[in-house]
Amino acid sequence: MRFRFLAMAAALAFAAPGIAPPAVAQDAANGSVASGSAAGGVKGLYLLTDYPAVTVQPGTTATVPLRIQNYGLPPERLALTIQGLPQGWTATLLGNGQPVAAALPAANASVSLDLRIDVPKDAAIATSNLTVTAKGDTTTATLPLAVSLAKELPAKLTVQPTLPELRGNSRATFEYQLAVKNDSGRKVLVGLAAQAPQNFDASFTEMYGTQELNALPLDPGQSKDVKLKIRPPNSVSAGKYEIVARVSAEDAKAETKLGLDITGQPSLTVSGREGLVSARATAGEQTSIPVVVLNTGTAPAEQIELTGSGPGGWTVTFEPKTIDAIAPGESREVQALVTPTSKAIAGDYVTSLRAASRGENASANFRITVTTSTMWGIVGAAIIGIALLVMLGAVARFGRR
Repeated sequence: MRFRFLAMAAALAFAAPGIAPPAVAQDAANGSVASGSAAGGVKGLYLLTDYPAVTVQPGTTATVPLRIQNYGLPPERLALTIQGLPQGWTATLLGNGQPVAAALPAANASVSLDLRIDVPKDAAIATSNLTVTAKGDTTTATLPLAVSLAKELPAKLTVQPTLPELRGNSRATFEYQLAVKNDSGRKVLVGLAAQAPQNFDASFTEMYGTQELNALPLDPGQSKDVKLKIRPPNSVSAGKYEIVARVSAEDAKAETKLGLDITGQPSLTVSGREGLVSARATAGEQTSIPVVVLNTGTAPAEQIELTGSGPGGWTVTFEPKTIDAIAPGESREVQALVTPTSKAIAGDYVTSLRAASRGENASANFRITVTTSTMWGIVGAAIIGIALLVMLGAVARFGRR
């Protein structure tokens, strides 16, 4: 009976609220117990943090994230207190950014808190042991925290983009606004660097200027805004790309990932069949000239309007007049219908042929060699023949006298 009584007492002790076997408590602190269940037999109230020992510089503020974890217990109002605070220090528990004095975690749930510690400038360099307590009517949880003071802390940097995702075509220049902050206790020179895809041009500039930057001096606690300009190559394919902005100073580094969504841009060229930009035409007659419209861009060209112009009195039209769409890397052949004026003199003329698609334009000059009509040659020859006959008759008639 004595043995059974001791075994039951031990079992009840481990099942009491706020108490758990050391191995199981360690698993819960490491987050291995699933939220919303008392997995692994864990049951009780726990006050946890990922950083139970922190270092702070006198005259600054430190924030330590905490959480109250309830495993399998009924909800209960818990009063929150802080003990062991040195004279002149202030400490505040925050919930959702507001000071709180109590918390009520639901069963198998947690409540997140922040412990803000303000250290006076004249605080002695030492380590202080604080204790945070969450106490209810039936359960209590405590958390010891070690706060060490140091005159100088290691350099700490942060970089935060205002808009981490940008979108545009390949001809656009993308500008990211970045806030670079020095969270250390001394002045540092922050190096600026960016990792971009191949053939992308990346440069840092002042927020309100064009001067390019490689480094940025920052005083303790100071933050400055800079611009990261990204220029993709015109030939880049449409798609999503990643840019990494990095800052570094001494032994501190920070980076942020930026998204770039390139929508693509059509690019048109106009030429003759097999690259020829010359043709022959007859004065007063319509001539059909094959014209090739090529899209060398990275997006489809849609609703392409075809127009042309020549010397005064000429007529230039197309068949068809409009191309619905040309996919990237593809081409379409159309016919340019060119009619020189009937009074055109034989020789070389320049005709301009154009293609336009929603802001994208292309043109080419064609050399048109004009010859006169055969009918006009026959008429001219007949006139000359008649004139010769008249002249010969006159000579024969008047020459005898």
